[in-house]
Amino acid sequence: MTQHIDQGTGADNATVTTAGSDAISAALFAAARAWLAEDPDPATRAELADLLEGAESGDPVAYGYLEDRFDGRLQFGTAGLRGELGAGPNRMNRVTVLRAAAGLAAHLTEQHGTGQVVAIGYDARHNSRRFAEDTAEVMLGAGHRPYLMPRELPTPMLAFSVLRLGAQAGVMVTASHNPARDNGYKVYLGDGSQITTPNDALIAAKIDAVGALADVPRGAVEDAETVSEDVIDAYVAASAALVAESTHRDLRFVYTAMHGVGFELFHRVLTNAGFPEPISVPQQQHPDPDFPTVAFPNPEEPGALDLAFALAAEHDADVVIANDPDADRMALAVPDPAAPGGWRRLSGDDLGMLLGRYLASAGRRGTFATSIVSSEGLAAIAAEAKIGYARTLTGFKWISKVPDLAFGYEEAIGYCVDPRHVRDKDGVTAALVAAEFAAGLKAAGRTLLDALADLDRVTGNLVTAQLSIRTADPEQIQTMMRTLRKEPPGTVGGVAVTAAGDLSAGGQALPPEQGLRLALAGGWIAVRPSGTEPKLKCYIELGDRAAADRTPVVARIAAVRADLEEWFGQFA
Repeated sequence: MTQHIDQGTGADNATVTTAGSDAISAALFAAARAWLAEDPDPATRAELADLLEGAESGDPVAYGYLEDRFDGRLQFGTAGLRGELGAGPNRMNRVTVLRAAAGLAAHLTEQHGTGQVVAIGYDARHNSRRFAEDTAEVMLGAGHRPYLMPRELPTPMLAFSVLRLGAQAGVMVTASHNPARDNGYKVYLGDGSQITTPNDALIAAKIDAVGALADVPRGAVEDAETVSEDVIDAYVAASAALVAESTHRDLRFVYTAMHGVGFELFHRVLTNAGFPEPISVPQQQHPDPDFPTVAFPNPEEPGALDLAFALAAEHDADVVIANDPDADRMALAVPDPAAPGGWRRLSGDDLGMLLGRYLASAGRRGTFATSIVSSEGLAAIAAEAKIGYARTLTGFKWISKVPDLAFGYEEAIGYCVDPRHVRDKDGVTAALVAAEFAAGLKAAGRTLLDALADLDRVTGNLVTAQLSIRTADPEQIQTMMRTLRKEPPGTVGGVAVTAAGDLSAGGQALPPEQGLRLALAGGWIAVRPSGTEPKLKCYIELGDRAAADRTPVVARIAAVRADLEEWFGQFA
């Protein structure tokens, strides 16, 4: 038997149990053989055949790996599908994708009839192009009209194409900023935004109804239409128009694509808008599905921007701009002598509020929106500008649905600055508007840190922080949530907890979601399981209008975060 080396979370959970009853083992082996018989991918077939052979021979490690792959399946929901690559229903693979595509195709046929346009994009992760081509073949077989992206392009390009092509649906194959072992399948409908309830459940039901893959009709991928370069050009033109009235372009910036697909579109948009050539981090400029220079390909993660900071110091850059691998998120850092290494990455809330106030001051009208785990400071900005404000559930699938949306952001470095063309977060256009803002400040002899100090006077020195608790055991996450729900602490970091609310109960304005919210003296804490990664996410906000600046609030929130981390540490 070929030795099998698992690099995912299943290895941690492998149990020494050829154990289990003979009946359970027989059912597991039968399920694995049935999967093997219809898997069209030679790589996952070989992986599964090795595991099956080892498990049937009594190898407890192989049995544990096999059990993990068939212990349930990836669930299709409002985030589509996302998970570790590998064989079996609990992994991302061609069988999982073909079934998802068949279910989506059936949903479109039932709702709208055949002949529907479906835009399909993909990033540079392992198997992304193959998953996109499988989707196109299934759509052709169902009588629909798939349009495939001509190459690896960012997620916002797909969201733009759904509207531009008048598509009834869109599919983006990406796992965004997840680790290299993951991939995902994100679904949009004809309004250009990601699916929400009840469409997720309707599509999931169609996926459940898919029979044998051999019975799913498929066309030839060569017969799929290609999204034309004219559509990509239109995105570039629409983006550049966002800053057409500004003349400020003097800005020296370092850019990193984080081994993803952002560089081409970012470069075109920024230079077409009149900005100078970016100083690109060479080690991270080109797509690489293994993300060799970062532990996690997420600009928010510690160390992810180290190469960019070093290059920025070398070139005396004004700002550092980073996209995540599918370029729907954007991070920005500025020189700050007080920060470790001399560079400070602005938080998602800081940058979201800065962009919101900048757009409002430039005359943007409509409704500004953010999520329930993002800063409440956007409400103060909207009130100052006398414009609408809305708060939604977590995720851009909800923010994008806000009527008359003019600007939206979420703390996870996602910003929508052009909802007329992209009804989703877009790290490319957000970078463009941020560059325009920074260049205008530079021309006036000011910086983004000066603008942040101005903002503090509007919001009352609001400061946010986050804490992520990673674990390979989903049950541990549920244990932490149950304990916090049942016995919330009376104080955290010396700050009193004044009330506790269960977000899963919903409310008058918002439907329920998994999470808890603790009201603090001068702020709040929200705790929820991540929808895309095996971790618990904690969001903290504190403010103090009486303070001269945010300095005492920063110290206070650090104490709250440290105490919260210690509380969760008891479950390690």
